[in-house]
Amino acid sequence: MCGIVAYLGTKEAYPIVMKGLQRLEYRGYDSAGIALINNGLHVYKKAGKVSDLAEFTKDKDVAGSVGMGHTRWATHGEPNDRNAHPHYSESKNFAIIHNGIIENYASIKAELINRGHHFSSDTDTEVLIHLIEDISNNLNVDLQEAVRLALGEVVGAYAIVIMSRLEPRKLIAARKGSPIVIGIGQDEYFVASDATPIVEYTKNVVYLNDGEMAIIGNGDFTVKTIDNQIKVPYVQELEMQLEMLEKGGYEHFMLKEIYEQPRSIWDSMRGRIDARSRRLRLGGVGDFENKFVNAKRIIIVGCGTSWHAGLVGEYLIEDLARIPVEVEYASEFRYRNPIINEEDVVIAISQSGETADTLAAIELAKSKGATIFGVCNVVGSSIPRATHAGAYTHAGPEIGVASTKAFTAQVTVLTLLALQIAWKKGTITDSRFQTLLSELESIPEKVTRALDANDEIRQLAAKFKDARNFLYLGRGYGFPVALEGALKLKEISYIHAEGYPAAEMKHGPIALIDEEMPVVVIATKNSSYEKVVSNIQEVKARKGIIIAIVTEGDEEVRKIADHVLEIPETDELLIPLVSVVPLQLLSYHIAVMRGCNVDQPRNLAKSVTVE
Repeated sequence: MCGIVAYLGTKEAYPIVMKGLQRLEYRGYDSAGIALINNGLHVYKKAGKVSDLAEFTKDKDVAGSVGMGHTRWATHGEPNDRNAHPHYSESKNFAIIHNGIIENYASIKAELINRGHHFSSDTDTEVLIHLIEDISNNLNVDLQEAVRLALGEVVGAYAIVIMSRLEPRKLIAARKGSPIVIGIGQDEYFVASDATPIVEYTKNVVYLNDGEMAIIGNGDFTVKTIDNQIKVPYVQELEMQLEMLEKGGYEHFMLKEIYEQPRSIWDSMRGRIDARSRRLRLGGVGDFENKFVNAKRIIIVGCGTSWHAGLVGEYLIEDLARIPVEVEYASEFRYRNPIINEEDVVIAISQSGETADTLAAIELAKSKGATIFGVCNVVGSSIPRATHAGAYTHAGPEIGVASTKAFTAQVTVLTLLALQIAWKKGTITDSRFQTLLSELESIPEKVTRALDANDEIRQLAAKFKDARNFLYLGRGYGFPVALEGALKLKEISYIHAEGYPAAEMKHGPIALIDEEMPVVVIATKNSSYEKVVSNIQEVKARKGIIIAIVTEGDEEVRKIADHVLEIPETDELLIPLVSVVPLQLLSYHIAVMRGCNVDQPRNLAKSVTVE
């Protein structure tokens, strides 16, 4: 959730940390703060965006070559100045920034109050830094040992960085359930929640594993476990490029990422398929291919947009490979005592690779002996390290909080996976296999053509920007797209929107339809086309306003719909990859016209690393 960045080196820390916070603001933007060591430990923090913090600190003393910063998505305590991070210890000798939740903070806090501690915020984080100082004072141990012992007492998830006025050339970082990456430069070190603040300065990074802490000092750093076991850090090179983190002339990251989809879809296929030679190979499947082929059942887990991609995956795998598939909300999976067997394969989908609920679902499934396959975008993230096998989507950094290119990249990888399993099992004919490979290779060009309707969609958005409710309908492969379209609209425009299977409209939602209700229908040419046309007629009979996504040249729906957006003709199995694009653009333009911050919607964060 929250964004963490820290620096120790020879340069001034303030500009590096502040730029890092700006790059991390998609992880949380309720409040922000910074701590610097310069003849003392100085903390400045402010409710609001990073820009508010920059304004607040412009007349402050921000010198120093050791510093850390935090941009917050509130969990414990409302967003305000006093709950913003960093937090001081009782003596103000120590300061902490934290991403996660300390579940047993209340009992620790009560004990610390009994010992004379005073708290100035409502956060669990402040409790942790008080505990660290209490241990340091009572046991007469240094900072790293106090941190290690304190972490042995807390329950929950955390990514933390700690500074001390008493040890001014040292940073302590640790993680459990929330990501931490350490950048290694020339006589300097960087710590962050992800690589976005680091890539400008170095490509050499170390990802901490769960239960590890890093002790960073002048010229060196050490990694050890909370149990005090020294670890040899694995240094890897970042693939991310700095230009990927810039808007590139677009007004918003979300619009840039919508327009990047022809490339991101292709990058998710590149090197994996060749229609001319009838070759398809997802390298990540590797030795686990037979696990898929022999699976009695496949379970897909994900949250939000990833869950919608999982629904498309269910349709694809059952359609092509004839294996039963269940799609589960990761946030509910481990709380309902699910039946999991060793013959099951679990596919975990997450853009960030850090989604706490999905990681918890993985751990449960692993404990039952299932094989876990990850579909993630971020190289080196937690889910790829926790799974038995997997495939990266190669969509590139997605900065906009509302996922767009992540969805189409995930669906692309799931399509390749379904085809590979089907080919291995022999449940697909050679001609159908060849047709779908060729169709897949044509998808980037078709998405480009769908993007050509941007101006038309902007004009349509102007007609509906003041609507209070939307209904999205689809059948078959169009149903997950309807869900995703509704999610995008409510995420960024704050208009209430619901997605339904088109046939389910008669079982309740039809009561909502009147002359003020826009109804978006995925009405492309497919096996259920006539049924969808009948559903449109049912809406029109009740004076609903129809916005139809149709196949190019469709005149039948055009005659009855109020507004029509055409997409190129596409094989039914691949329709989600193209039909979702106009829905993304419609949501984007409506949100912009309503004055919403489309890249940083209220109450949301990009990477949900707390349960």
